[in-house]
Amino acid sequence: MRKLTIDGIEIKAGEKRKISLDMGRLYDFTEVKIPVEVIRGKKDGPTLFICSTIHGDEINGIEIIRKLLAQKAIKKIRGTLILIPIVNVFGFNDRSRYLPDRRDLNRSFPGLKNGSLASQLAYKFMNEIVKKSDYGIDLHTGSFHRKNLPQIRGNLKDETTLKLAKSFKTPVIIDSNLRDGSLRESVASLGIPMLLYEGGEALRFDDNIINIGVKGILSFMKEIKMLSNSSLRINHKKTFIAKSSHWIRAKDSGIYIAHKKLGDLVKAGDILGEISNPFGESKSLIKAVENGIIIGQSMLPLANKGDALFHIAMDHEPKDKNQTPNAIYDNIDHIDPMSYSNNNPSNI
Repeated sequence: MRKLTIDGIEIKAGEKRKISLDMGRLYDFTEVKIPVEVIRGKKDGPTLFICSTIHGDEINGIEIIRKLLAQKAIKKIRGTLILIPIVNVFGFNDRSRYLPDRRDLNRSFPGLKNGSLASQLAYKFMNEIVKKSDYGIDLHTGSFHRKNLPQIRGNLKDETTLKLAKSFKTPVIIDSNLRDGSLRESVASLGIPMLLYEGGEALRFDDNIINIGVKGILSFMKEIKMLSNSSLRINHKKTFIAKSSHWIRAKDSGIYIAHKKLGDLVKAGDILGEISNPFGESKSLIKAVENGIIIGQSMLPLANKGDALFHIAMDHEPKDKNQTPNAIYDNIDHIDPMSYSNNNPSNI
């Protein structure tokens, strides 16, 4: 098994070790450290990093990692598992998406050694974690009072990524373009396959989203031969593979009431919700413009004109080319994420 050193600390085969990745000090001399746990199997295999809370208020991934660590299967891994439950410790402690320098960490990769605070953090994470890994999983939630259906995002044009995305067995897989400065873009530039798992909303734990994430990671680990077939019993579910997606935005300001929910399949012209004034008058209907499935939704019952309300994924490229690209199965009208999480992960 190859040598592994993180922040100057060597982790040997068969070891399980916690490391505090040093990020320096704040101006009040408080030391800032990123918590990392490394588990090395006794047998050779791939190295997988799993990180959460790159956006400091997206905390579902922390509980996914905590529950993953409680799985008996983890004791039987081949290779190395690197777990980073809180990457953006600054934003996490402030319950904020951003860093103290007001930058988005997920737009700051691969970073610079002597750059901004966000750039320094990104640089260290890339060099101490990513470059020592063969695969990656980045855990996220919705943001700004938005909730997401459990979904995997990745470059599905890449055959390896598509295969790994399918192995995760989420309700939805979205073909998602790489964004400048994102961790996913920087990891892809190194030729390392990585998936982004989205589900739930910021500053909330969602047991269903968490359980799907844990089961998905175990299935992923089985796919890359970190876990043997005999150590897992995971139910197979159909997955919706989306080729494009777009947001439906509010055409007026007012009180917003949703008529549809996450996982609903909709047709062009279907009423998704309504907006009215505080007296319930002057209603403005929110309608679907194409056939698709609701994968994201605003949870705030207040809307300004232009606010994003419903995220719709489709099995085709949008008719309106201004819409942003993300299959629908016949004879269904709703994808219920509960059906993907009908067992407690501790029973896997």
